[in-house]
Amino acid sequence: MNKMTTYLKENNLLCFSFLSILALSLYISLAPQQFYALIEQYSIGIRNSFGVFYLWLGLACVIFLLVIAISPFGKRRLGGSTPEYGFFSWTAMLYSAGMGAGILLRAVQEPVFMQQNPPIQTGSSPEIIALEYTFYQWGFTAWAFYAFFALVIGFYAYIRKESILLSNSFSSAKTSNVIRSVDYLTVMTTVVGIVAAIALGTAQIEGGLQFLLGNEVSIYAYLFTFLIFLLAFISVYRGIHKGIKQISNLNIIIIILLLGFILFHGDLAQIFSNFFIASYHYVIDFIPLSLALGDHNPGKEFLTDWTFYYWAFWLSWAPFTGIFIARISKGRTVRQLIFGSLFLPCFGSFLWFSSFGTSAFQLIETWGVYEGEFSNVFTSLFVYLKAFPLSGFTSIVTILLLVGFLVTSVDSAIFVLSMFTDKGKENPKKSHRLLWAIALFLFTEAILILASYSAAGDVLTAMQKFLIITSLPFAFLTASIGINLVKSIISEKKDYTNLNK
Repeated sequence: MNKMTTYLKENNLLCFSFLSILALSLYISLAPQQFYALIEQYSIGIRNSFGVFYLWLGLACVIFLLVIAISPFGKRRLGGSTPEYGFFSWTAMLYSAGMGAGILLRAVQEPVFMQQNPPIQTGSSPEIIALEYTFYQWGFTAWAFYAFFALVIGFYAYIRKESILLSNSFSSAKTSNVIRSVDYLTVMTTVVGIVAAIALGTAQIEGGLQFLLGNEVSIYAYLFTFLIFLLAFISVYRGIHKGIKQISNLNIIIIILLLGFILFHGDLAQIFSNFFIASYHYVIDFIPLSLALGDHNPGKEFLTDWTFYYWAFWLSWAPFTGIFIARISKGRTVRQLIFGSLFLPCFGSFLWFSSFGTSAFQLIETWGVYEGEFSNVFTSLFVYLKAFPLSGFTSIVTILLLVGFLVTSVDSAIFVLSMFTDKGKENPKKSHRLLWAIALFLFTEAILILASYSAAGDVLTAMQKFLIITSLPFAFLTASIGINLVKSIISEKKDYTNLNK
């Protein structure tokens, strides 16, 4: 009994989080329709009331990071050593954890939707507008959210030499309630975010297999969820160096080969023309796009359905992705962290969407009439690949790539959750990693089971909406953390200057 009491006291964040996950799972299972109605009501209210705040926050994060990067503080190194990982491995882990399966989910469907329904009217062609707005939703702002939290954790963990916990940014108000609420909120946001992502990813895998095999078997998602969590646990159990790094490297190699395949069979001149033109317009239109000003305002309905949701989704992933980025960036300078996180992944995403989007536009032009062939987000990529040689092979490769990206997202989340619940240790106990792998797996399977019942047909959508709710506290926290970070940097600069006199 004494051992149990001691364990509960020492691991109160872990235990409280587990109880919350269990309670949430039971509530969803027992009252799916009520759960969906509640989530729908609150998520719409939040997007309508705080959507503009999300836009300002996103722009503020980008500007804040650029100022920090070009300032003298940008030269400070996160830790006194050289980088732990080479450039390729660092970039691979960065991208795999931050985007991963999402670019496969939206590779064709989003650019085509934007082309068929141009959100803004700037005088450019529908194709350029489509790519420009897609770049906007997957570009600097998304990675600024990630990089912001990476900077916060990197500063306190590797410059201030404190634990890897977001609550360290509130060290000036060291009350147990503040610390517990910040860390608990981070854990729960991570859990909901990763479960929603895995549910969507496995739904795409299931959609792909159903499309390829021509059947409606619905067991694929359950089987692949088990496979993904098994591989993720093996990866995270081995650690970053042996597990996560190897899978991330493999993911990037495969995605480069798939992109090369599309470029080889596509209209190379048109793809790169669209890439450069859309990138140019995105950069010069970045501020009016970010604030939805004038001709760059797509309207509240569109913003609510797309941009506000994306910003909330990126924010919900920012805590665990940012912490993981900080962990793998140990030894790099603040400037390398910020510029690397902001620009390297964006270049890859822009080229990716340009390649798939341009080829999809040309396919539609060849067909003469578009009848929504790419409207299903889960099957659009497989429909697209069918128009190319070796479609069966590339579809299988895409499914394997989906699995690989989901594995890296899950193992990154397990690793970060374990760090949080193991008192911010840089290398958490393997027992914590096992417990979190089991908890996330059970929660994900519960969500997928609910989705199979007609009464809960919108559970996956509800999880997306739930992310919007759970990200709102982080939107406010981000502003507070930013203010505290500036104060800490100024204080650190004075200490550093005095130390080096």
